[in-house]
Amino acid sequence: MLTVHHLNNSRSQRVLWLLEELGLPYEIVHYQRDPNTMLAPASLRAVHPLGKSPVVTTDEGLVLAESGAIIETVIERYGQGRLAPAPLTPEALRYRYWLHFAEGTAMSPLLLKLVFDRIESSKMPFFAKPVAKAIAAKAKSAFILPNIASHLNYMEAELGKSEWFAGDAFSGADIQMSFVVEAAHARGGLDAKRPKLMDWLARIHARPAYQQALERGGPYELLN
Repeated sequence: MLTVHHLNNSRSQRVLWLLEELGLPYEIVHYQRDPNTMLAPASLRAVHPLGKSPVVTTDEGLVLAESGAIIETVIERYGQGRLAPAPLTPEALRYRYWLHFAEGTAMSPLLLKLVFDRIESSKMPFFAKPVAKAIAAKAKSAFILPNIASHLNYMEAELGKSEWFAGDAFSGADIQMSFVVEAAHARGGLDAKRPKLMDWLARIHARPAYQQALERGGPYELLN
């Protein structure tokens, strides 16, 4: 059986969704973020040296880390042809692309925006706050926000070519992209001006397996 080491409000939520889509049995070990630092507890390092989530362990002693690698490995080992396009097809190329795009390109400016938003709102000496806010605002306006907008425009245009990210069939690429699009909706400016992305978001949230994963994983604040 697979065991998901699940951190609240994290990328591991999409691993639970993947397993629900495939109908695979699994167990969950829950971990809670530190409310002040928002970091994972040190106990996760006993599972993987980096102490981050998601991590999936197997009865055979395998330790799988990194969302994209987990999704790809689980689908290859247990999918029985589900959630991945046929090899050597144009859809397979798109599928692999989006598996890597999610964390390799799209998440970086969203994470930077989160960091600089916190700099602007964090407590600091009164004489330092104007400088910190000015630096944060400049970084966001000159680099972070334009990159987020460019990525969202690109994703919107790609969803104009097919119903799902890898083609006309729902796949693991959509599961991998879910955290990116949810983060953009929560803090990256994604709204009704990009209707294809918003429609895609509504469709994944309506999937029964997505709802079942939420029930098992617990509160997921990116949705608020």
